[in-house]
Amino acid sequence: MALHAQQGRLAGHRSRQSLQVNATATLTRSVPHIGRASELPKRTVSSPAPPAPLAFEVIKGNLVRFSSDAQSKNVPTAVLVHGILGSRRNLHSFAHMIVEGFPSWQVMLVDLRCHGESSVSAGGVPAVGPHTVQTAARDVLALLREQRMFPHMLVGHSFGGKVVMSMAQQFGAQLPRPVQAWVLDTLPGEVRAGGPGRADHPADLIAALRRIPLPIADRNGVMDYLLASGFSTPIARWVLTNLRPNPGGVGLRWTFDLEGIAEMYDSYEDTCLWGLLQQPPQGLAVDFVRAERSNFRWEGGIADSIQQLGHRVHLLKDAGHWVHADNPGGLFDIMGSSFGVVDLHLERAQAGTRRR
Repeated sequence: MALHAQQGRLAGHRSRQSLQVNATATLTRSVPHIGRASELPKRTVSSPAPPAPLAFEVIKGNLVRFSSDAQSKNVPTAVLVHGILGSRRNLHSFAHMIVEGFPSWQVMLVDLRCHGESSVSAGGVPAVGPHTVQTAARDVLALLREQRMFPHMLVGHSFGGKVVMSMAQQFGAQLPRPVQAWVLDTLPGEVRAGGPGRADHPADLIAALRRIPLPIADRNGVMDYLLASGFSTPIARWVLTNLRPNPGGVGLRWTFDLEGIAEMYDSYEDTCLWGLLQQPPQGLAVDFVRAERSNFRWEGGIADSIQQLGHRVHLLKDAGHWVHADNPGGLFDIMGSSFGVVDLHLERAQAGTRRR
């Protein structure tokens, strides 16, 4: 997920146990022991969810910014979708890398439901459940229709990878235009990330955050609490960036909706999209990027099975799960040919129009 970054554990069971007692006392006496996500009650909502309005931004390459309105319909567009507990900020730098390398492109970045500025915690409109991979995908499709944008490329990291696959699946047998989907370090089937020790596992992090009472009085207390609970320093620091002053004027709050996110993560683990790969819509190409230090279990011939169905799997070296942050240059090199092919096709089409 968007949270499998650098791995790290506090050394020594005794020191970890001692730290956790002290950190928990710093936060509140009422915080119980940290449990696994399976110990937490799951919300079940069966009614269909209407599309949620999403916060977004569009980053334009130089050739797009200075083009005429008449040409805008032909602007090649990529949609970038972040992972669980993330936001569009996570992919901001990589989006700029894309438009600098391919200035005829524009990139749409979205905040998924319950995340970032789409979250009610940040002033967004509350999203109606169920909160799933499918409803998150439906939200993005609704946004694209509203903006009259028809993307050439869908790029999703981790949870976002399943979102873009679900977007393609919801179109049915044929896409309105050829689309290249890039799935960054996630698997098409049920996901059980993490090996022995489950370092920085998203399910454990979500469980830990849900046990912190609101409003939060002290950033340092949260930091100590997460470290004592076994999360790495980079993850604990990253979590603190999602704290904002409470509108009520007392303490701090999260910028995301934890209850909705917990439901989304359950859906992510259970959602199976092998059917999309077995019978892709006409016009869809799917490429997977596997991180060399991935937290996901790619063993057991999963990559071979994907390739046997006609899709590609690329290995990104020198990268953990945060592929766009760990090795953005290598990721850009892997994906670059796809951007160039679309550019070439558009140039040929425009040249043909000028000749006529």
